Amino acid sequence: MNNNEELAASLDVGEKWLEAMRAVPRELFVPDVGLACPEGGAGYPIGRQARPEEWLRAVYSDAAIITQREDGKGDPLKVSDGLASSSISAPGIAFRCLELLAPRDHDRVLEVGTGTGYTAAVLSARVGEKNVTTVEVDAGIARQAAANLAGAGFAPTLIVGDGRAGFSDNAPYDRVHVTAAVAEVPFTWVEQTRPGGVIVAPWQPLRAHGLLTRLTTTRDGAYGRFHGPAGYMMLRSHRAELVWRFRDEDDADVTATTLDPRTVFAAGPGLQLATVALSPGLAYWEKHFDDGSFSLLLFMVGDPEGPWAVCDWEPGHDHYEVTQYGERRLWDELEDAFEWWVRHDGPGVDRFGLTVAPEGDRLWLDEPTRLV
Repeated sequence: MNNNEELAASLDVGEKWLEAMRAVPRELFVPDVGLACPEGGAGYPIGRQARPEEWLRAVYSDAAIITQREDGKGDPLKVSDGLASSSISAPGIAFRCLELLAPRDHDRVLEVGTGTGYTAAVLSARVGEKNVTTVEVDAGIARQAAANLAGAGFAPTLIVGDGRAGFSDNAPYDRVHVTAAVAEVPFTWVEQTRPGGVIVAPWQPLRAHGLLTRLTTTRDGAYGRFHGPAGYMMLRSHRAELVWRFRDEDDADVTATTLDPRTVFAAGPGLQLATVALSPGLAYWEKHFDDGSFSLLLFMVGDPEGPWAVCDWEPGHDHYEVTQYGERRLWDELEDAFEWWVRHDGPGVDRFGLTVAPEGDRLWLDEPTRLV
């Protein structure tokens, strides 16, 4: 059994995707050096020349391989050189996305985020290269992807540009495959997809918590549900700074609450989704201290100079101090979202869905007519 066969067996992919995997040698799409990042494990550098056997094992393991940092300004092997900005995705999540995409023979596919070109090649093997359009924002990455694709014997349409715009010249598409996380789904993708088409994308409005989303398009929008967590690099135009910044303390208001902030944090992704809908832009992190105390830190995504709040829990106390600064009272908003979440039976992610319309994304509970 060769490397491709072993990888396919470990992923349990369908026969159509197994055929596509056989047609695309993965090693042709992995650079000589990179940082292998196995799921749940520590990243480690790989080098084709220095350690060829280890490099090949990493290529055919279920690990993402980081190929660029800071849009080319950093060393992909050094975490200290900034955020990863391009990679070849781990096969497990990549083929999970492709299974959800479920293209049919001869379907026309738009891919947003070419990266090394691997999934564009797999899609070309599945539906035919003439039916695949792939868009990459980074010209240098696009050039290398084109070379990788040519070396593997594929020539899909490769466009250098902002993936938010899609590529109208080859529309309408039957499927849209997105390999970068989005804060909201560009309606352009819906407009370029025929009714009944499918969009699969990592939806990540809080930037740090993403959900794999499968949408079906109609004449005026798209509707769908979530299919588990998916942590992806953000579309470059959707990046935002995530900072809780304690400042202007003298102008902050200090009150108290009986709602335990640990209870709020433990509510998990279901409450986070409710907060996305009810308090747009609000995000929160937890912080544990050595003395057993706990703080919930609230801030606005992409606005480090904006409002902030903190709720502090200490052992033995019945009331918990709340400090808030700014025009928006973030803890009050989070308490309201928590109350809504409790009144609706503490829904988990599986009860939520997403509508994409010209005016933006809207979350719903249980069915599209029940907007949050």
